[in-house]
Amino acid sequence: MLTRRSLLAASAAAPMLSALRAEAATPKDVLVMGKTIDDMIALDPAQAYEFSDNEFDGNIYRKLVMPDPKTGQTVVGDLAEKFEVSSDGLTFTFHMRRDAQFDSGKPVTAQDAEFSFHRIVQLNKTPAFIITQFGFAKDNIEKLIRATDERTLVMTLPAPQATSFVLFCISANVGGIVEKAVALEHQQNNDLGNAWLNNNSAGAGPYKLTSWKASDTVILDANPHAATPPGVKRLVIRHMKDPSTQLLSLQRGDIDIARNLGADQLKSIAGNPNLHIVSAPQASTMYFAMNRAVPELAKPQVQQAIKWAIDYEGIAKNITPGVWHVSQSFLPVGLPGALPDTPFHKDVAKAKQLLAAAGLASGFSVSMDYPSVWPFPDIAQAIQADLGAIGIKLQLLPGEMKQVITKTRARQHQMALLTWFTDYIDPNSNAQAWCADPDDSDNSKLKILAWRSHFADKEMTDEVDAATKELDDKKRLAIYANLQRQMWDRGPFVFLLQADEIAVTAKNVTGFQLGPTPDYFRYAPIRKG
Repeated sequence: MLTRRSLLAASAAAPMLSALRAEAATPKDVLVMGKTIDDMIALDPAQAYEFSDNEFDGNIYRKLVMPDPKTGQTVVGDLAEKFEVSSDGLTFTFHMRRDAQFDSGKPVTAQDAEFSFHRIVQLNKTPAFIITQFGFAKDNIEKLIRATDERTLVMTLPAPQATSFVLFCISANVGGIVEKAVALEHQQNNDLGNAWLNNNSAGAGPYKLTSWKASDTVILDANPHAATPPGVKRLVIRHMKDPSTQLLSLQRGDIDIARNLGADQLKSIAGNPNLHIVSAPQASTMYFAMNRAVPELAKPQVQQAIKWAIDYEGIAKNITPGVWHVSQSFLPVGLPGALPDTPFHKDVAKAKQLLAAAGLASGFSVSMDYPSVWPFPDIAQAIQADLGAIGIKLQLLPGEMKQVITKTRARQHQMALLTWFTDYIDPNSNAQAWCADPDDSDNSKLKILAWRSHFADKEMTDEVDAATKELDDKKRLAIYANLQRQMWDRGPFVFLLQADEIAVTAKNVTGFQLGPTPDYFRYAPIRKG
């Protein structure tokens, strides 16, 4: 059993933390967080694309720009102290701060930023599309994104795009700036340091990665060269999938923050002076996808029948009160252009009529993958019951989050219950994810949600593209409104809920900041009294 002293020991002892148990309370300079982290696949910002790894990267790396912390609706400088955009909207010039240092102690330069954007395109991992969608490619990236000196980065677009769209995209997690020299020092087989950066870090954020063990533990230590020193020297994040276990561990003093408490746990601690609740609305959506490769699910009437079979309000009221609320659009409320309408409710008779119109009056059998952590099992069972009421026999297939994600990315699911968070605070992020599938082949360059479920709708794909080029804000938002209505009519997705992120802390813990997306959750302000 590790003692308080060993928590602060050298990183060589870090892998042993899977056996971590505090003796009475966690050490003052160490913060222990209980959280489900079984979704983690990679930590290199050029590859990381899940909730947990984005959250950790957001505290390890910094970007050129970031959403304004006050409003979230505009972009301000981060590693770039200022930036200018040419009158034709094609050239973005970023001027780097002089006080930013990597955890190695070396200053952050424009050459590091240039390298970071080049490697995104060259590696072409899952989140690369956020950058390549502007026309950046392996054969033009060195010409279009270049450091003109140590403090100046010039980015030239191949074609005009809405300025806010571009800036929000480079503020996404994929835009994290890595130290060029360190990445190249550890590259293997010309991978630009990708394998090494999935288990180590080379960032300028307030923390650096000490170790992580899949579905077990992540350890972050303070970056000694951070511009603003964080309030806690070490963060230990323990994988705890059961909300009841998280609450018990918090009450015993084994952990300082519980991240995944459910409605029952939150109700049980209401008014407890020893615990504090921190919450913030999230640009996070819970949905289930219907893979149109399954003949029955390809029928529009079946998709509509399933949408009318679900008891949305019942799920929110009985399973996720105060944690998730009903939301039926691919744009969560809070993003520009989101429609707050909830056009569907449980109507068994209407759902049965639609199944009959599809030639499936007697129903059919189908499977659904879902993560095995709360609240997914309870919601999956509710969906199973709702679909059973109209004759659809649903086989439930639980798994670790990363297993379900990997399966859907390979288009091997029939139905899948998952969550999605916006990559950047612009409506294109979700519109592109759910509505755009310009190439449904296995060789597609845009392998996100529409592609994963074989939803290739040319009209909607073209509208997504048109919206990115529309410079008139009113006209642009009108396109997104139309896309949301079209999705209700013919999309193979059932939008269920929108999240409120909730963290419960011990009374001596303050400063944990929750943002609209995981990479803007902030650890540095945390203090332990």
